Amino acid sequence: MSKERPKAYYTTVFLQVSFRAIKQSMAGKASDGLPCWLDTRMLGMLSRELKACGDETVHPAEAHAALETAREECEQLLSRCPGGLDSTVCHRQLDAILEALQRAIDALANAPAPPGASPWQSATRYLLQGWKRLS
Repeated sequence: MSKERPKAYYTTVFLQVSFRAIKQSMAGKASDGLPCWLDTRMLGMLSRELKACGDETVHPAEAHAALETAREECEQLLSRCPGGLDSTVCHRQLDAILEALQRAIDALANAPAPPGASPWQSATRYLLQGWKRLS
């Protein structure tokens, strides 16, 4: 029987797979000094997902700290893209993000899933999220 995991666990796994795919798809090698050109829109989207995941993950504290580290590293990478980095630095920055995400996954793997919300709480959250998107 499988143990229920918090939603943040699955979001963090998705983020790790996404950043790993970005790193593997880069044209430059980690050892060359060529400029790297990453898609800033995709990095921006992943940065927002990191922030949202970190904001909703308070416990365990190790996971929250690791997600904050990954978000800070992603923002540093985003602030110097596109074309402001060489491939060596870009790979190093992506490695730091991947390492932080792995620490978060390890911490979240053993975290208990939060108790289910009541239907009223779910409806309220759904309406508030819709309202935020509209405003």
